[in-house]
Amino acid sequence: MKEIIIETLEDSLKILPFLLGTFFIMEYFEHKMSNKHKKIIQKSGKLGPLFGSVLGAVPQCGFSIAATNLYATRVISLGTLISIYLSTSDEMLPILISKKADGLLIISLLLIKIVVGFISGFIIDFILRNRKHEEVRIDHFCQEEHCNCSHGILKSSLKHTINIMIFILIISFCLNLGFHYLGHDFIGKIFMRDSVVGPFLSSLIGLIPNCGGSVILTELFLKHTLSFSSALAGLLTSSGVALLLLFKINKNLKENIKVLMIVYSIGVCVGVLFQILESILY
Repeated sequence: MKEIIIETLEDSLKILPFLLGTFFIMEYFEHKMSNKHKKIIQKSGKLGPLFGSVLGAVPQCGFSIAATNLYATRVISLGTLISIYLSTSDEMLPILISKKADGLLIISLLLIKIVVGFISGFIIDFILRNRKHEEVRIDHFCQEEHCNCSHGILKSSLKHTINIMIFILIISFCLNLGFHYLGHDFIGKIFMRDSVVGPFLSSLIGLIPNCGGSVILTELFLKHTLSFSSALAGLLTSSGVALLLLFKINKNLKENIKVLMIVYSIGVCVGVLFQILESILY
């Protein structure tokens, strides 16, 4: 047990400076660009899913939340909302960068999420039409959820870093404990690493309404417990607290469930597709 604790602490502390630096850079761009991004989305019209998927891929605290509010007011379409949800990288990107993951892998994940996002968004907008609704403000939700969106860059960076480090420590400890006593193969079987059922499970994990889903999936993938296809499926459905906000501010429960099922279904379908491609190619 002592060795497991030491290994967990060593692995986590090694990435601490990289994680802080990554969040600092991302917070800088968020504070500089968030209002511009919202204006781009508002004025994008039929190209909303394209702009939404590209901007959603840039890790921003609150961007998918802001998009949820814009959808509740019907400023953006359902397709644009879905494209942002699917492309949102949540905590995936800072963890991959801080752990020095292969650059090609990071780019591939981001590009796939962007492409899946805007294609899905265009198809949804082509099929569905949206009604106008009374505007619902996001201010109260931010206060309730302690988003602290107005904090300075350094304070926000430190808060993000501490929160994610806590998640990483807990998840890494649990995984190291499992690997030590159960073995990699057994843990892989639990998450159905080589099964077509894997994307169904990982997509559910991605729906966890906080950063925990993306942290769990990214850590499992980096430890080779999740296949690329299963990790991709879950990361497509990881939109942080945005879905939770949707259920709080959009009063149409059936519509909210529809959005949830669309996001989950797309994650599963894309994951299964890549699972099949992996089995054919390898």
